Amino acid sequence: MASAIVYLMIINNQKPDRKPVKIIKSVYAEKVTNQEIPIIIKANGTLFAKNKIEIFSEVQGVLKPSSKEFRAGNLYHKGEIILSINSEEHYANLQAQKSNLYNNITSIMPDLRLDFPEEYQKWENYLKRFDFDKTTPKLPEPSSDKEKFFISGRNIYTSYYNVKNMEVRLNKYIIRAPFSGVLTEALVNPGSLVRQGQKLGEFINPSVYEMEVAINAQYLELLQKGNTVKLTNLDQTKTWEGTVVRVNGRIDQSTQTVKAYIQVSGDDLREGFYLEAHLKAKSEKNAIEIPRNLLVNNQSVFVVQDSVIDLVNINPVYFKDKSVIVKGLKNGDLLMSKPIPGAYPGMVVKIVDTQNK
Repeated sequence: MASAIVYLMIINNQKPDRKPVKIIKSVYAEKVTNQEIPIIIKANGTLFAKNKIEIFSEVQGVLKPSSKEFRAGNLYHKGEIILSINSEEHYANLQAQKSNLYNNITSIMPDLRLDFPEEYQKWENYLKRFDFDKTTPKLPEPSSDKEKFFISGRNIYTSYYNVKNMEVRLNKYIIRAPFSGVLTEALVNPGSLVRQGQKLGEFINPSVYEMEVAINAQYLELLQKGNTVKLTNLDQTKTWEGTVVRVNGRIDQSTQTVKAYIQVSGDDLREGFYLEAHLKAKSEKNAIEIPRNLLVNNQSVFVVQDSVIDLVNINPVYFKDKSVIVKGLKNGDLLMSKPIPGAYPGMVVKIVDTQNK
């Protein structure tokens, strides 16, 4: 009797066997639509003015005050005086040289009247139009070798070219703007002694800039002079359009890159701006752009066929920072658009969302 009771208790405590539950994961997928996708090469660079000069002094003297202060940020029109250096001492020496030339010519006039009477008048006319306050006129042309030797023997040519040399040097005491622009650097103040060869400042044209970018050498054949380039600031809030104006013919051996130069203009641009360039290198037909995290070993992607995952080999054409352009998928294929942990070929899944791109 006791054994029967124990047997019934064992039977009642036995639990029915449970069948294992098969978990089917949900995935997101998108239909593949191949199209022509442009390959955009991104590169960064700093703007520098296309027309920029460093101002150096070729003469020595005290910097004179001017109507417009020699200060960074000041604008100057083409031909306007940027700065002037005191030239009184040089001007006095120039006048002395002019006087020597005038006296030398005057001293040969009696001999010219006797030996070259037919040439006397042109030298007399030269002396009459000689003005000490104006640029020295060109010497009369000799009519014969005999006259030329006579003039040269009296050191007329030596005196004349000494004067012309000092006149050219006198112009260096005044520095004018070679083009309309802005002074970006001023290193001296009025009253300062300026020495020969001293750097005085920097002057740029703020309307045209260039940017140097380094491009991978494999795209060298795709870069052509005249290509349009989209430029943006780092915040992606402003956009400018530039043009490739030069491509260096030498490849940097250490980085295997080639330098390209982009010209751009704009009111909001300043020298030293750091911009990002988007160069359109070429276009790939029958391709699709996908996130890089969908790649498997950089050569395959997961697709869904009849609720089963399959691994398909593809051809990555161009890698970007967060995406990749690939070829090899067929139109209408269901590409798994978000990776799931533990995915493998043959895995049964349920598609919860199909996106069309």
